[in-house]
Amino acid sequence: MNPRILALIAAFSASFIYGINHTIAKGLMPTVIQPFGFILLRVSGAAIVFWVISFFYKSEKIDKKDWLRIIACAFFGMVLNMTMFFKGLSLSTPINSSVVITIAPVLLLILSALFLKERITWRKGVGIGLGLAGALMLILFGLKTQENAPNIPLGNMLFLVNAASYSVYLIIVKPLAAKYSSITLMKFLFLFAFIINIPIGFQEFSQVDWLGLSFDSIWKLIFVVIGTTVLTYLFNIYALKQLSPAVIGVFIYLQPLIAAIFAVITGADQITTLRIFAASIIFLGVYLATRKKKMPA
Repeated sequence: MNPRILALIAAFSASFIYGINHTIAKGLMPTVIQPFGFILLRVSGAAIVFWVISFFYKSEKIDKKDWLRIIACAFFGMVLNMTMFFKGLSLSTPINSSVVITIAPVLLLILSALFLKERITWRKGVGIGLGLAGALMLILFGLKTQENAPNIPLGNMLFLVNAASYSVYLIIVKPLAAKYSSITLMKFLFLFAFIINIPIGFQEFSQVDWLGLSFDSIWKLIFVVIGTTVLTYLFNIYALKQLSPAVIGVFIYLQPLIAAIFAVITGADQITTLRIFAASIIFLGVYLATRKKKMPA
């Protein structure tokens, strides 16, 4: 099969898993595990899986000049990104989280302009403004609380930080993805993420009643570690070998649709008029900001 087609399938699969993860992860917090403890579980589980897999692959030597970038990728992609998302999800709702993070392509464009000196046209500028306006609408005018969502505005703000952090990760990991195999990259990224997350999440991790977990909680925890962590990062790093960060970012469009359908079916959240309106504005903004200019025939 065409490598680009496979990359597109990988990007779609990652977005699908992320979409249902909003509801599954939300259902585990805070009764089963608290957010920072959840992150430590994710990165430690993923680190173990990737290191075990790496024993079946040829070892690659990391250039000295790349270690700092690897640590930065671990921080933005597996520490700050996850911390903000899970803490935000514990305060807000699955549909809100899936809508707000669609701002990531817009933030990616802003960061690309700052660090990669990409030019922002007036159309992209309008798109950026609309995308940010939609996100702020949810934060300022949406519901303040609902069942199992004690502080929705703060949670939504943390989702913005999560999206910005992930956008930084996509930019700085691109050269590494082209240079090293996915397994080599992931085993070191998650190793450093585990080390950095120990002081952040160990207390909450140790509070979990591991021996008393129900089967329902166990399979959901496994899904988050293997599906949402191992598979999605593998899919995205594979996709990055064929696709640009901007194209990867566009697949985030799918998450609100998948998340909303799954959340409503499972009774975990509800759709409101404001959420639909804000999502529409964000989608329009991201479309304008990321649409390629047509070349003349």
